[in-house]
Amino acid sequence: MDTIVHVILTGGVGSRLWPLSRKSQPKQYLGLFEGQSLFEKTVVRNQDMADSVIVVGSVDNSHLSQATMEKLGVSYTNIVEATPRNTAAAIAFAALASAPEAVLVVTPSDHIIEGEAAYELALKDAVAKAQHGAIVTFGVVPTKPETGYGYIEADGDRVVSFREKPNEVTAKDFISRGAFLWNSGMFCFKAGVFLEELQKYQPEVFEKSKIVWENNQNGQLDFALSKEIPSISVDYAVMERSKKIKVVPAAFQWSDLGSFESVYDYLVAKGHEVDANGNMVIGCDTYTSFLGLQNTIFVHTPTANLILQKERSQDVKDIYNALEKVQSKLLE
Repeated sequence: MDTIVHVILTGGVGSRLWPLSRKSQPKQYLGLFEGQSLFEKTVVRNQDMADSVIVVGSVDNSHLSQATMEKLGVSYTNIVEATPRNTAAAIAFAALASAPEAVLVVTPSDHIIEGEAAYELALKDAVAKAQHGAIVTFGVVPTKPETGYGYIEADGDRVVSFREKPNEVTAKDFISRGAFLWNSGMFCFKAGVFLEELQKYQPEVFEKSKIVWENNQNGQLDFALSKEIPSISVDYAVMERSKKIKVVPAAFQWSDLGSFESVYDYLVAKGHEVDANGNMVIGCDTYTSFLGLQNTIFVHTPTANLILQKERSQDVKDIYNALEKVQSKLLE
């Protein structure tokens, strides 16, 4: 049987979860989730499935991954990006670090997944398809017309099209048509198959990623060489162009926890307190009362507070972007 490698992508700062998520402590390392971080949950969830683990992260957060892996006692290959070049390059590094016949199961490190039996079935299906040369993406059966996710239009295991994050009207149309899945950002393929497709459709990304990997120093990647790699997502580089794509429709419960609305829903399900009007406090033990407000989230940190309507969660990134323009220390 082919070796199975769990590739964990740890890039991203979770801008829609500011001020909890900062550059120094991105959302995947926050211990908000039953005393665990999302990164830790990701490692544990896939531990029995994989023969080995590769963590691809940034120079800013690799020490956080290392601390968790040491806590769990899990050995791994550490790939440290000197500068972020998006997911096509990140996955290419992991593929270049693996044997061509190795089956890579690529997962982000900031997702919540529940429904262990359904998850294991989806993994087995994906690995079997990958062993026959397919590039597999996991499509999650949607439970609501979510505007924060991309969608996959599917016919069985055949991908008809990939769709960008829709507006509410379009999302409702997707749900009513029944042929659309949430794009989970999880993938499965043989390392060699992925590299062949990347070379075919994005030769510059392939060649320059290869040069960077060949010049790595114990997994540490060179900054100047890395800057030469075009920054492009794996969706645009390979998934939307390859003729080898298959989708596994998955029935497990999934969320990328990319907004305070999704965090709110998760915490409510786990028994976090809300008042009679649906208002929630995160990060503060001080008595807090809401008057004349509904579905409001109060987020407290030592250096910044955020008060928002739950339904406006997607707009938090605008605050983050505004602070980034002025190089605010509140993002650090």
